Amino acid sequence: MTEPSLKKHYTDSVLPEMVKNRELKNNLQVPRLEKIVINSGVGVSTDKNRINDVAEDIGKITGQKPVLTKARISISNFKLREGMPIGVKVTLRGNNMWEFFLRFLAVALPNLRDFQGMPNRLDGCGNYTFGISDHTIFPEIKMEGVKVTTGMDITFVTSAKNDEEGSELLALLGMPFRK
Repeated sequence: MTEPSLKKHYTDSVLPEMVKNRELKNNLQVPRLEKIVINSGVGVSTDKNRINDVAEDIGKITGQKPVLTKARISISNFKLREGMPIGVKVTLRGNNMWEFFLRFLAVALPNLRDFQGMPNRLDGCGNYTFGISDHTIFPEIKMEGVKVTTGMDITFVTSAKNDEEGSELLALLGMPFRK
């Protein structure tokens, strides 16, 4: 299997540049992208097939079968019972992660309406979460078959120690942050 092009870009140019910029002694000290987590909450729905439709769409986008997330407690005001499916999530690692990241940067982000760059707010530990309100920006989803658009949160988990390292890593990988 061939190495994904974004991973090759990371090893060939991002890694040496961060070693030089940060004056690190070892390549293993350079922050790296560990995983990408895609999470979509469907909530309590009267349509029982909606969770299956969302799981199918997220599976098409990621190329991996999502895990159904279930309610941990019952809440009577929301007609929610313990164990009811309320969302889906997928964790991407390895080559799937690099391929998804490249498709996200090159294909999905340009499809966002009025896109002016990503906000540069990380979580304090070098990880970045971005919310998308419409999953049809991905080319795998055909508009004809979509009944309801679904939002999702995409979290980029890095091994960075702080936000400065994490934002530098993501920017060097091609994340279009706002100035």
